Amino acid sequence: MHDKPMNDKQAVAIHAATYVKKGMLVGLGTGSTANYFIEELARLQTEQNLKVTTIASSHVSMIKAQSLGLSVVAITQVAEIDLYVDGADEITPDMTLLKGRGYDLVLEKLLAKAAKQFLVVTDKSKLVDRIGTNYAIPIEVMPFAWKATKRSLEAAGGTGDLRQNSAKDGLSISSHGSLILDMVFDQSISEASLNQLINNTPGVVEHGVFHGLASLVLIADNGNVEERWK
Repeated sequence: MHDKPMNDKQAVAIHAATYVKKGMLVGLGTGSTANYFIEELARLQTEQNLKVTTIASSHVSMIKAQSLGLSVVAITQVAEIDLYVDGADEITPDMTLLKGRGYDLVLEKLLAKAAKQFLVVTDKSKLVDRIGTNYAIPIEVMPFAWKATKRSLEAAGGTGDLRQNSAKDGLSISSHGSLILDMVFDQSISEASLNQLINNTPGVVEHGVFHGLASLVLIADNGNVEERWK
């Protein structure tokens, strides 16, 4: 048995693990909440013989899972997964997500799209009325095409620039090898329209608007977990 959850991140991660069934192929998110989920999967495997196969959204999650004895396969080996569990930076009432403050957008969206069920683990601080309330939209772009892509996005009403690295002495590079534009758009545009707009912009590799992909949002609040189904 695990001890009583220490915080909301651990509580929601443990709740998400109750949806995992023996033999599933499970996508692993990245971040502190995802780490709790990975730890819970490893505990269930050891204590309850819950054998699953996992696929990670980042090198960090892959190393974490392997270190705890979980079986990890590569994205090249699969076309569909049973369950994907990950967090989000913002969540709207219609369950559109903003993701990508990290550097693993491409694989995260691949897993979200490939999953029969995408479970979002979060807390009430991430709930917003509209995408882009607290953060710019991260947009991965082809390095050789970033200027033309930025101009296209500006023509559609976006403003922003390339993301700097943490030391502020160079540019951020995604895990996929792309540059990242952090763009702000007019709040009057709907999430569906924004998703389509960015999808249709030449030079875009992937972006942080996850529209129509979440199956279930789990929201932790002082140890309690609320479920919001699609």
